[in-house]
Amino acid sequence: MRIAVYPGSFDPLTYGHLDIIQRSSRVFDKVIVAVVKNQSKKPLFSVDERIEFIKRCISNLPNVEVDHFEGLLVNFVTNKGAQVIIKGLRAMSDFEYEFQMALLNRKLQSEVETMFLMTDHKYSYLSSSMVKEIASLGGSIQDLVPEEILQDILDKYSEKQEG
Repeated sequence: MRIAVYPGSFDPLTYGHLDIIQRSSRVFDKVIVAVVKNQSKKPLFSVDERIEFIKRCISNLPNVEVDHFEGLLVNFVTNKGAQVIIKGLRAMSDFEYEFQMALLNRKLQSEVETMFLMTDHKYSYLSSSMVKEIASLGGSIQDLVPEEILQDILDKYSEKQEG
């Protein structure tokens, strides 16, 4: 069985992320979307919320599951029996960073490969941080995030403004 892991913060999930998940699910027998629990970052949504958002958006993809991890990605990948790390690329700047990470991961665990997928050109400008900035300023994020989680994101900013 060919198993791949697609890691990220997914804070929040965007159409760009969903594009990579959907395309990966056609290539691999099983795709594990792995939400990173990074204490140094201050996420808008908890790990549990992000996992729930992703699950709602991938319910039509039976070979995709969602999990979380902290620590070294290659350890998580190996523990899950996966052979491939999937990384989505938007621009050359993404490639430079991800190429370095792929080489380090291969040094740490030589059996694990990294596969780069270019995002659909429609989403090449899209990032979670941009979505959060637009939402925080009251702009429309309707075409940027899946409909299944749009209201959750808007509600979070309503709470922040009220609190």
